[in-house]
Amino acid sequence: MNWFRFCGVLALVTFLFPASFAEGDSHSLLRAGKADAAITELNAHIEKNPSDADAFNLLCRVYYQLERWDDAIRAAEHSVALSPETSEYHQWLGRSYGRKAEASGPIGAFSLVRKVKNEFERAVALGDNNISAHADMAEFYIEAPGFMGGDKAKAKALGEFIMKSDPALAHYTFGHLEEKRGNKAKAEEEYKAAISSSNDLPRYWINLAAFYRHAGRISDMQSAVESSLNSSRKDNLALFDGATNLLKAGRNFPGAEQMLRRYLASNEPDEEAPVFQAHYLLGVLLEKQGSRQEASGEYRAALAIASRFRPAQDALTRFSR
Repeated sequence: MNWFRFCGVLALVTFLFPASFAEGDSHSLLRAGKADAAITELNAHIEKNPSDADAFNLLCRVYYQLERWDDAIRAAEHSVALSPETSEYHQWLGRSYGRKAEASGPIGAFSLVRKVKNEFERAVALGDNNISAHADMAEFYIEAPGFMGGDKAKAKALGEFIMKSDPALAHYTFGHLEEKRGNKAKAEEEYKAAISSSNDLPRYWINLAAFYRHAGRISDMQSAVESSLNSSRKDNLALFDGATNLLKAGRNFPGAEQMLRRYLASNEPDEEAPVFQAHYLLGVLLEKQGSRQEASGEYRAALAIASRFRPAQDALTRFSR
């Protein structure tokens, strides 16, 4: 069950980075997606400073990139225990529980959903200025079934709160809400309003592209991806997300490949699109186009900096059979 569209939310917000690591190597390694180096450095730091909640939060986020949900949860639980009044720490714990729920079967997910809800509610209560926590909470209310705490009226109210400081994100939230309600015309209107409110920021074109993909409007999806590329605004994350949409739709693999190559060549990595994941996705695209040797090289490039990234491990294992 895909109750949460965390990738969509993560593509829309800017996170607050812990002050103690704001200029440090750990933060830089996290942004670059150099997972192995980040884990080594953070564990060494934590061994000397076991009460540093910021370090545990960063460690959570590295494991989150690696899709190692149990490890992310453990690190996030440490950060919350050490600093229970910090909104962002509850937010990351909620996200980690949420992704673990997505990866679990129905029974396992059921036991985790209440924890997701509780952590997001705590993050919102502690952080009026933490707009991304409000967006995550709205996503939960939109995606979760009613008997598990979903509440579309509450999601709408949160969207109205977000509107005061981030109209584009609010319109995205309303678009997702209307899409979930089955009102596709209204959803499309809201997604387009997000583009306008953001002054043509490419990532909002990608969100519109994702809507078209879900609706089976593949030609419109491709047009929206192209519009993201034609925007005068710079937004490297949209290159990664645009390529992901094309890959999921099974369309224009050469174009998706070029988007990922542009992202990797930019030398401006984003925490939400770690370099090792970009190498992995590029490998998938190359493999689908018959370039197995090049694909293998990309999978190895991913593992060179993130040796515990299971999708790349599985891809190389498949190649060796």
